[in-house]
Amino acid sequence: MASIDVVIPVYNEQEALPPSIAALHRFLKENMSQPWTIVIADNGSIDKTMEVASALAKQYDGVRVVHLDQKGRGRALRKTMLESKADIVSYMDVDLSTELSAFPPMIKAVEDGYAIAMGSRLMPGARVTRCFKRELTSRVYNLMVKMMFCTKFYDAQCGFKAIGSDVARKLVPLVENQGWFFDTELLLLATRAGYGIKEVPVIWREDPGTTVNVVKTAKEDIKGLLRVRFRPSPGVKELKKRRRVG
Repeated sequence: MASIDVVIPVYNEQEALPPSIAALHRFLKENMSQPWTIVIADNGSIDKTMEVASALAKQYDGVRVVHLDQKGRGRALRKTMLESKADIVSYMDVDLSTELSAFPPMIKAVEDGYAIAMGSRLMPGARVTRCFKRELTSRVYNLMVKMMFCTKFYDAQCGFKAIGSDVARKLVPLVENQGWFFDTELLLLATRAGYGIKEVPVIWREDPGTTVNVVKTAKEDIKGLLRVRFRPSPGVKELKKRRRVG
């Protein structure tokens, strides 16, 4: 039976953490038969996030905390993925905007052999509630991804993904971005290396209190797309070659 790490990357989330960890812990305990651990990955918070996270780790079994001095969502995911001892590493946003009912089928997809499984807000069957600005930005961005890389997946940005640890150890070191573009870059590298990706339609509700700067994130993502498109990683070609030989 595969073991699972559920990573929650956080930056200045002292208010959101307690209810989110309580809800996630309850869901995993009631719905997952596999052994699991919740990993709170604090990346450079300057409020009381680390103090709150440490208290939650003492309050709940199966919760631990990782601290990084530097800010960066991608940096936090990189560290936790590469250091994980679990068979599968998953992650989700602290606001739990993605309904947790999609978590078991996402994990099952990795157990069934897919390298990466992920939630999708844009594929048929998904139900999404969010403002027009974020909906338009997401659709335009994902259209750019498809046009530039001929990808088959619908939604590169949904912060709800799982990856086999053996695959993570090969792909994650090749990801250059330390911020929000980490998700997309990981998927693009996986696609180029020939790994299988499974999407699961999700129910997603926008958190009105989100601290994500949509414009700043969009600019970072577009820069990342151009970099990956015109300066491809030589490591991916070598990985693809090794997989073919193997």
